[in-house]
Amino acid sequence: MSELETRKPQWWKSKDVKITGALWVVLSALIAYIGGEVNSRPMGAPASETMANTIHIMKLFTWVSAPVAGLVAAIAIKALMQKLHFGDNPPAEANHQISESPKATALWVIVSAVLCLFALVFGMVVLQKDNNALLDANATNIKVTGQQWVWNFDYVDNGNFQSEDLYLPVNKPVHFHVSSLDVIHSFWIVQMGIKVDANPGYVTDAAVVPNKIGVYDLRCAELCGLLHAYMQKKVHVVSQADYNSWITSHGGKI
Repeated sequence: MSELETRKPQWWKSKDVKITGALWVVLSALIAYIGGEVNSRPMGAPASETMANTIHIMKLFTWVSAPVAGLVAAIAIKALMQKLHFGDNPPAEANHQISESPKATALWVIVSAVLCLFALVFGMVVLQKDNNALLDANATNIKVTGQQWVWNFDYVDNGNFQSEDLYLPVNKPVHFHVSSLDVIHSFWIVQMGIKVDANPGYVTDAAVVPNKIGVYDLRCAELCGLLHAYMQKKVHVVSQADYNSWITSHGGKI
């Protein structure tokens, strides 16, 4: 028998590879769509550009990573569909051209590295954009203090008066100075995409620009003791005029 007759067919022409490839395409699309929707829909409508960017990033990263998860799932499903083989030696129809191919291994490593680098660079760019409000001289400064199991707010720019309610003006940068009096808490305004640890003895900065009038959820996202689940407040985003009225009605200065 000649060498041409005994040579195995090219791996990409085999039936197993074609089936795996078809599964890969279908599963990648399903994982990307379902994963993106499952992650983003429970968050509700965003109340800041920061939250809108967060939802966009989550969907984008899901689509970018879906082919990797899809390929793993396709290979697993195809392996489960195969008939069982017993013995010490691989089946006669086994084809190791892919697993033993330096090119295939190099391609897998390069693609994985590029995806990780893309996620890192893109995430840093968006993070830098979201933090621009920290440098805004016109931002409203609010000192946030967490303790078991309440939040307190000092309006630094308005006479430094304190309140148990958080009121914010719409479409204006807000600069939070977050700390804790006892244990570690986590300051999280859900619909605005702001989450930062409140550490005892330290001040951590965070910033956001609320862009929608409404009432939103503030929670502690760090297990901080027996009544952690009750460490919640409402965040009221109001017009500038209503914000000024609320400040003066509570003894603050405009």
